[in-house]
Amino acid sequence: MTETPAESDDLAQAEGLGALLREGLLRLVRAPRLGRRGGWLLAAVVVIGWLSTSIYWVQPNEQGVVLRFGRWVATTEPGLHLHLPFPIDAVLFPKVTQINQVQLGSLPAPGDPAGGRERQMLTGDENIVEADCVVFWKIRDAGEFLFRVNAPEAAVKIAAEGALRDVISHTPIQAAMSDQRKQIADETKAHLQSLLDAEHAGIEITEVQLLRVEPPLAVIDAFNDVQRARADQQRSRNEAEAYANDILPRARGDAERIRQDAEGYKTQVVNLAQGEADAFLAVYASYEAAKQVTAWRLYLESVDEVLKKASKVILDTSGKGVSSVVPYMPVTETRARPPLPPPLTAPAPGAPPAPIPTPSPGAIR
Repeated sequence: MTETPAESDDLAQAEGLGALLREGLLRLVRAPRLGRRGGWLLAAVVVIGWLSTSIYWVQPNEQGVVLRFGRWVATTEPGLHLHLPFPIDAVLFPKVTQINQVQLGSLPAPGDPAGGRERQMLTGDENIVEADCVVFWKIRDAGEFLFRVNAPEAAVKIAAEGALRDVISHTPIQAAMSDQRKQIADETKAHLQSLLDAEHAGIEITEVQLLRVEPPLAVIDAFNDVQRARADQQRSRNEAEAYANDILPRARGDAERIRQDAEGYKTQVVNLAQGEADAFLAVYASYEAAKQVTAWRLYLESVDEVLKKASKVILDTSGKGVSSVVPYMPVTETRARPPLPPPLTAPAPGAPPAPIPTPSPGAIR
């Protein structure tokens, strides 16, 4: 196991304390003989100094990892604590509030034969993308972090890459490059935390930031062409929907107007027919009550309607009946008069006489 800086400091402190104790014992041996009281006092001082090594203080940004003969036995929170005196127990104080970060998918170095293939991931719709992200983490359990993970940063990087590949493999490329980036980062964080918890790594993932999701450089031009074609398709679809949203309401309005006009015409025709039927029934009821009077009234109304349309009417006032009515035919009003012949003038001397005009067969003399 690789020693951490905190372990090195504690070992140096223990070695220094051992050197001081050896030097004190040598001085005690070389010192002149003390009395019985002085010996007890010296022994009490040594015991108190040895017991004081069992007291330790954990800072607010630390956790105390208690080691007993080099084996992890307990993890303590900030505050004043006790453990067995040195050299039985020792304490390590790792910083648990410090935020560390690991970056995935950095750009490949020039001349790299891999060409960034380790950053390429397969999406849910079987496309290839290159994804970069940054993982922020801190220590949650100092004991597990120190004694269950050999290389914490490498472990976080490998687990984060696996979690990101797993999430990208279930996401379409269009969603991964546009509106689901935050969702991918959140799912990656949750999946990565579950992987680390399963291994008891003692690490807490605070945040995952998705930096870049793009197709490989070799196919980015073709991918951009596809994206532009999809954008044109979406624009045409939006224009068609806008046209439909404009024409359909107007067509529905025209249809409703025509329907209402038809309903109005229907109501008008039905009402007129109903009125005429009611008028006929009223006349029929009157005819049933008084046939001669009703018949004479109907005759007078009919004659009145006919005479209203006549331009001229000739009646015989002698009172001898209908046979005395003089027939009248407005021949002059129904036929056009023939044109008048030109005026007669004396012919010139030696000229032939003018022809006499012959009336047409239909002319009236």
